[in-house]
Amino acid sequence: MADAPRRILVIRRDNIGDLVCTTPLFSALRSYFPQARIAALVNSYNAPALAGNPDVDAVFEYTKAKHRAAGQSVARLYLDRLRLVTRLRRARFDCALLPGGAQASALRFARLAGVRRVLIRSAHAAGHEVECTCSLLRQMGLDPTPPPLVLSADAPRVAELSRRVHGCLGFTPRRLIGIHISARKPAQRWPGERFVTLIRRLALPADAAIALLWAPGGEDDPRHPGDDGKAARILREAGGAPVVALPTRALDELIAALALCDRVVCSDGGAMHLAAGLGKPIVCLFGNSDAGRWHPWGVPYELIQPDSRDVAEVTVDELYAAIERLEARIAAAAGLA
Repeated sequence: MADAPRRILVIRRDNIGDLVCTTPLFSALRSYFPQARIAALVNSYNAPALAGNPDVDAVFEYTKAKHRAAGQSVARLYLDRLRLVTRLRRARFDCALLPGGAQASALRFARLAGVRRVLIRSAHAAGHEVECTCSLLRQMGLDPTPPPLVLSADAPRVAELSRRVHGCLGFTPRRLIGIHISARKPAQRWPGERFVTLIRRLALPADAAIALLWAPGGEDDPRHPGDDGKAARILREAGGAPVVALPTRALDELIAALALCDRVVCSDGGAMHLAAGLGKPIVCLFGNSDAGRWHPWGVPYELIQPDSRDVAEVTVDELYAAIERLEARIAAAAGLA
């Protein structure tokens, strides 16, 4: 391509799932422009999703005001952002891609970075978020067919968590079922007592166990509400089930914990997309989000979305049946049915 870009900046400042769904775009850009310098501009909250990504040469990150550390002043935040803009300008990007669409903040970053050629995802892009993101390639005269998701787990962190699981259970499970109980949106939250019933009902082989995953913290934290109380109740009432508690305080820890799991049960959200990026079969609960746009990409899954668009309406029987359907599909695909 005569006018092939040499320095490409992809601006994706949204949530974790949005960035995971953008990793196929990075892979496609790398395949089409192997000699180009490809960089990402992300926020500090979602940046770990790009750790170890072989298609990204550099990651520029900034902290949103709502994610700033305790005691960190807003003035310091914007001083750091000014330094970031200086670094972006020095990188002299000749092309910026905005897979999140015409967001004012993303457009502002592209302008401040001095990028003249800015490609913006059409507001009319249709399909899954991965397909919508890769539709940007069409503006470059390229095939928008998405490659797979790309996500890497930190090997030492995975090994550390594996030792913790063994220490808590007294054995190393040959199958670990991850059950993630946290969800950002209220309509995506399944009641704790139903998790207890589900855990008691799961017919686990003798060498299997459950990893209970959640966002730590108190429910009354206005910045980052957590599920410590909900998790404590589940662990207390789950009886003698082989359950290991794995609260994940950072995104890289959540990625490592999901990497340990063989199956994942969760609500729609960042954890679901991370699990898909790691190739995990998923049973997912969808509330008031668009399942056609946000379902797990590229992995076997079973999706439950009640007509009310509130996952609190999903029964234990429905979720248990979905788990059985997923297992039957996996067995059939492996020729074991």
